Amino acid sequence: MKLASYKDGSRDGQLLVVSRDLGSAHYATGAAHTLQQALDDWNFIAPQLQDLYVALNQGRARHAFAFEPARCMAPLPRAFQWVAVDPAPLAQAQAAGGLSRLRQGSGDAFLGPCDDMLWHDPALAAECAAGLAVVCGDLPARANPEQALDAIRLLLLVNDWCGRESAAGKAAKGAGTAPAWPGTAFSPVAVTLDELGSAWQRGRLQLPLQLTRNGQPLGACEPDSSALHFGQWLSLLCRQRPLAAGTVLGCTALQSPVLEEGDQLRVEIRSPDGQSLFGAIAQTLALPA
Repeated sequence: MKLASYKDGSRDGQLLVVSRDLGSAHYATGAAHTLQQALDDWNFIAPQLQDLYVALNQGRARHAFAFEPARCMAPLPRAFQWVAVDPAPLAQAQAAGGLSRLRQGSGDAFLGPCDDMLWHDPALAAECAAGLAVVCGDLPARANPEQALDAIRLLLLVNDWCGRESAAGKAAKGAGTAPAWPGTAFSPVAVTLDELGSAWQRGRLQLPLQLTRNGQPLGACEPDSSALHFGQWLSLLCRQRPLAAGTVLGCTALQSPVLEEGDQLRVEIRSPDGQSLFGAIAQTLALPA
């Protein structure tokens, strides 16, 4: 099934079930008001959401309406934990047991798929990194990669913004690297793994990721079979502690060049038949008014 969260003035939005073709949606309030609520009691709530999803795709949902990505928050608008896998050579990650690449990010307020990225310090160079992210259920400490794969509830697109030039300077002033990562956006919908069919193979999505700037391709990334998969990264993350339902782990694959005010970025993955699986992240880099 496909899930989204509409803006409603609250911090966590209102949970929607979205049709497979992203054309229609239905409020999920009969089962759960927010995605975090659904994740907290997944085994009970997910079947109810699935029933609504089936009815929606069959045209039997009585109060369905047209789905509007511009009204979306991130599917999970804030998370108890957001961890990113920073790009680095595989040999380096393996030498350090993978831990050197796991970065705790700010999960208090994610960006929606169509929200402008407001750049508050124009002296810093703006870049972004696009990739995939998973949302997991509860996972015990020392879980192995197979257990971690079983705990993945949802898959979605991510666009992680970075003030790349600020990292060294801010660290030298004692601020650490946190100011270098001002915001993270996610696709309109999050997708359960059964929707992906054979394209999901043991922790990897076998479809190309596309990133464009002002309509011009910046690259298309094919899956890397030599890289660690999501189950392995989650297993590394819970080596010393359990993970709570709603933990988000993202792996970026495509890095942009330095961006300028007004640049429009688009991140998308399409199925072999041309259908957008997650909807698109479509953002503009803007300065605050």
